[in-house]
Order: sequence, then C-alpha cells, then structure tokens
Amino acid sequence: MDAIRTKYQESVALKIIAELGKKRMAGSYAPTIDQAKTEVIQMIPEGSIVYRCGSTSLAEFGFWEAVKAIPRVTVIDPYLPELSPEQGIEQRRKGLSADIMIASTNAITLDGVLVNLDGMGNRVAAMSFGPKKVILVVGMNKVVPDLETAFKRVKHHAAPLNNIRYGLANPCVATGLCSDCRTPSRICNMWSIIEGQMVKDRIHVKLVGEPMGY
Repeated sequence: MDAIRTKYQESVALKIIAELGKKRMAGSYAPTIDQAKTEVIQMIPEGSIVYRCGSTSLAEFGFWEAVKAIPRVTVIDPYLPELSPEQGIEQRRKGLSADIMIASTNAITLDGVLVNLDGMGNRVAAMSFGPKKVILVVGMNKVVPDLETAFKRVKHHAAPLNNIRYGLANPCVATGLCSDCRTPSRICNMWSIIEGQMVKDRIHVKLVGEPMGY
C-alpha cells in the first residue's frame, strides 16, 4: 500500500476509534491483515470458549486456524461440514454463552455505528447480548459515511456477494442488486444497528488497513 493511502486509512481509522470510545466501545487499528491477526490472537486468553460466526473476512486469512492453536481454547463452530443442520443450529445457540465472539460487520459508519443484516440472526443476536467479549475484525473497505450509505452497501454489495458465496439462487445473484425478494433462502431477514454498549468495551473493533471480506 502506498504511503498516501496508508496515511489516509490510518487517519480515518483513528477518527472512527475516537467515535467508538464515545459509545463505550473499544477500537484499534492495524495497517495489515497479518498484524491484525497477531493482535487479535493476543486478545484471547488461554482456555477461552470462542464462538465462530460466519465471516469471509476471517476465514479466508487463516484466523480460525490461529485461534484453534491457542492452548486450551474451545471453538464453538457451527460450520463444521460433518454437522447436520440441526446440530449447526444447536452450536449457534451454544455460542451465545461463549467467552468471546469473533466476527466482522457488514458496515461501519464514520461515527462508529455498526450495521449488520443476518439471515438466521445468530450473529446479530450474539453481537447484542450473550458472549462476554465481542471482537469484530473490519477491513477499511467496509467504512461508509452514514447510515443511509450503510444500508445500501449491505443490501446491494454484501448481500449479493454472500448469496453467491453460499451458492444460492436468489434474484440478487443475477442482477447484483437487492429486489427485496421473499424466497425461502433469503438471507436478509434481521437488521442490527449498534450505536453503543452498556458494558464498556465489551465490543472491540479491530480496523484493518487492507481490504477484508464483502
């Protein structure tokens, strides 16, 4: 990444981190994915129970392999291929009682508001309540100026890409745009807008200078 872009990314990240602090959430910045991975692993105590939520941002860069290598860590993973759908749902329920949840966010505004849209709701539920600590690893490509832009980013960018990732045949796969479909496989069912926390620093947003996820 060139020096100008690096400086810009850091300046924007520091503004967001300051806004998160006003909302009783914590934030930090890593210019690279490798640095972010190292710093996130350092935040997880040995012996923790960690809940894995669906996130391209984490899966494609080996975060979960690094988490599982921490001594005595138990990972609640509903995405193991050997699990039946019913077993996967049960793992999602268990995740609400984990020590730590690690995921990403669909969008984050310049004033530190987290915007997410779920199909089943386990990810937004756990962000809101349950796990004692929530760590969100967020590429700077997910930063938007305001809520209106966040909604558009989620519906017309993140959702179509995730439909393709899951191999679904919803209308947005063909058009690239949300048509507010009502198909059985619709993944856009539950919105979450997090503007703050009562438990100070329960949510920690690790902003990353390199693009991550959708």
